[in-house]
Formats: sequence, C-alpha cells, structure tokens
Amino acid sequence: MDDMRPSGGAGAAAMGLASLFPPGLQAIYGECRRLYPEQPNPLQVTAIVKYWLGGPDPLDYISMYRCVGSPAQHVPEHWHYVSFGLSDLYGDNRVHEFTGQDGPSGFGFELTFRLKREAGETAPPTWPAELMQGLARYVFQSENTFCSGDHVSWHSPLDNSESRIQHMLLTEDPQLQPVQTPFGLLTFLQIVGVCTEELQAAQQWNGQGILDLLRTVHVAGGPWLITDMRRGETIFEIDPHLQERVDKGIETDGSNLSGVSAKCAWEDLSRPPDDEDDSRSICVGSQPRRLSDKDTEQIREALRRGLEINNKPVLPPISGQRQSHDRPQSRKDSLESESSAAIVPHELVRTRQLESVHLQFNQESGTLIPLCLKGRLLHGRHFTYKSITGDTAITFVSTGVEGAFATEEHPYAAHGPWLQILLTEEFVERMLEDLEDLTAQEVPKLPKEYSWPEKKLKISILPDSVFDSPLQ
Repeated sequence: MDDMRPSGGAGAAAMGLASLFPPGLQAIYGECRRLYPEQPNPLQVTAIVKYWLGGPDPLDYISMYRCVGSPAQHVPEHWHYVSFGLSDLYGDNRVHEFTGQDGPSGFGFELTFRLKREAGETAPPTWPAELMQGLARYVFQSENTFCSGDHVSWHSPLDNSESRIQHMLLTEDPQLQPVQTPFGLLTFLQIVGVCTEELQAAQQWNGQGILDLLRTVHVAGGPWLITDMRRGETIFEIDPHLQERVDKGIETDGSNLSGVSAKCAWEDLSRPPDDEDDSRSICVGSQPRRLSDKDTEQIREALRRGLEINNKPVLPPISGQRQSHDRPQSRKDSLESESSAAIVPHELVRTRQLESVHLQFNQESGTLIPLCLKGRLLHGRHFTYKSITGDTAITFVSTGVEGAFATEEHPYAAHGPWLQILLTEEFVERMLEDLEDLTAQEVPKLPKEYSWPEKKLKISILPDSVFDSPLQ
C-alpha cells in the first residue's frame, strides 16, 4: 500500500505522552494495553497522509499484536490486528461529527482481525491492514455501518493467494470489550475469513448461525474465530452433519438477507414500446429515471449495506439485515424503515400497475432467486435486488409484507424505476420447482428463460456482458 507504512512506537508514545495524544486514541490504546500489557509498543501500519489531510485511507493506524492464544481452548497462536479511525479519535470534527458522549463514537466501532501465525513467522503480514482499509473506505463512502452477523462477499482470496478463504463474516471480538470514550461508545467488530460455501450458507440462513458453527470446529476458527488462510476444507466437508443444521435453520428461521446489489433489470411488457407515457427507463441500455429521496432511503433500508465494497467485476458484497432480538416472532415483515412510516409513494412520481413484466438477471444474481423465494417469501418477508449500474430496483414481496405498493389484485407495481412483485405462497412453491436448475452444480447454458404465461411473468438469466456493455 503506497500511502501506508509499518511503524513502531505509537503505543509507547501514548503511554509516555498521554496528554499530547487524542483522547479517542488513548481510549483504544487503553483497552489494548489491558489485553496485551507486555506489548506496549506494537508494530503499526500508519497512513502517511491522513484521511483528514486528503489521503485515501480512512484508518490512521492499525496495530498488530502477537497473541499466544489459549491451548486449553484449542486456540492457536495468532496475530491480532486492531484499527484506529472508524471511531472518533480527535473529537474536533476533523473526521467525524462530534455529537456527545451518549451516542456512538464516529461510526461506533473499530475493526479487528485474528490471523493464525505460521510456523517460523516472526512478524505479522501487513495484507490484513489493506483489507481493513478497504472495508473502512466502504463505510466512509456509503455511510453504511457493520454489525455482528453481517457478511461480505469478496470473491477473491483475502491475501491474494490461492486460498479458499475468499469472503468475510463479522462478529464481536472475543476479548476486546466495548469502550466508553469522551466522544461516545465504540465496540470492536472482528473480521472472520470464510469459504464460498460458508458465505452462501450465511446468505441462505444467517451470519450468526454460521459463526456459531465455525466456533465448534477448531481448525475452522474455534471459539475465538481465528482465520487460517491455509484451511483447505469447509466446515461442511470437515463435519457433514453441520449441513443438516443449516438446512433445518433455513426451514425454521428463513434467511435474514433482505437484499443484494446485483446486475439486474426489468421491463414492462404491458405497454407498446412507443408509448410516450412509459419511458421504458427500466430496460438495460436505457437512461433510468432518478429515484426520489424517499424511495432511495426505503431501498437502502431494505438492502441494509448490500452495496459495493470493492471494485471486483462480480456481484458486489452482500450484507445481512440487522435483526432486532426483541422483536416478536412473526411471519409478517415490513418495508418500513426505522425512521419512517410505511412507504408513501412520492406525490410527483405516479405508481403504475403493470400487467406483464420481464425480469433480467446475470447468473450470480439468478442463483439467489431460490434463496429469495424459499428463505424470504415463504417466511412472510421481502427481498430486494438493487442494480449496481443504475437506479433500477426489484423487490419481491409476500402477501404478509406491510407497506408494499404491490397488492394481490395488482401484483406488479412500479414506482419510477422501482418494481415490486407480490407472489402468493402457492405461486412461490411452483416457481421453486421450475427454477430448481438454478441451484444445480452444473451451470445452465445462457441465456436461460423461465416463463409463467398465465401469470404474465418472464425471467431471463443473461450473460454478464449484457449488463456490462448495454446498448446506448
């Protein structure tokens, strides 16, 4: 990383020159010193040009500690990385707006990562620092925060090797405790590297469930969820019975993944192409109408951090929806956001009822349709695809979802470029049968089309090139 460099001495400086050190920084150092009293001067990766001076990396520092682990708990020796900068270090509004001690400090968390130490390794690898900076850039640019149980699809080995560890889950750090700083409260969220099959299980069920399974398998993380980049087997290969736990969880709980960013589009087949009242703005290759601020907020709430984190030419990272543990169990879901009532269409954008629609997805987006139907709609919930190339959005809703503008009488409804499709439980069951080959190991030949003429619904699975190079 060109603008970052390893350094030492900051920890010791914090102890010796506490009065000169920003209070937010002192608070994090204090918690690290509690855990590592014998390492007052850890190695650090430092942003040479700080973010608040125009540098590209939001994290001012990343400390790297050597943790002996816990042999009694089968926790191996590992490197422990801790970030500085997602919380408010300074309290003077140079990075984060200071809102007082009662709320969160900055974004309310810092990132940590535990990497298994290789035999003979005398210094911690610095690639995790670059990974943490990438996640931090996403948070700063999108203003979407992470929480425990979230998952991030990265589609590339985290260390740029040939490793199977290509995605991440997030959970509370098992040792670092929440810290009350002069600028608010912060917690420590640990990055956990996982295989593709484990990420998919987290999408189909939920992140917390998969984290709990990883904790039971010593070589796959163990109780402290240590990432081993040399791990060659998934937890389901190590213990086949764990797949049964996931399948039962999906059947019982459904999925808490409420949306993804995707390569998708939709087309209104109800109107002739030359109908001036319909700009056909939703078709691939057309200029989309802008969503209203209210619609954007509703979709953003539904996606809950399902936006692009890196620039890899694949489906962007996927994050789960934050769940309220106090919420009573119910088959009814809602499109309401935490800060507003049910969706009220913007007065200036007319909601249109459509007779017939054509949905278009790339292959990776298409493989998530069965998850959408089985893990979400059959549990009375909703699922949103948000286009990464424009304002287009497609939300599938069940009959139990509150706040939708699609109804059983008019199951296809559009609000500008946002399409909602209401599907009955009976139709969902039929679609799952017809779409069964989307979950098969063998990749279907593209383009692939599925059609339900009596429902006036058509779904096409198209090559990525259709979405990457649309006709203008």
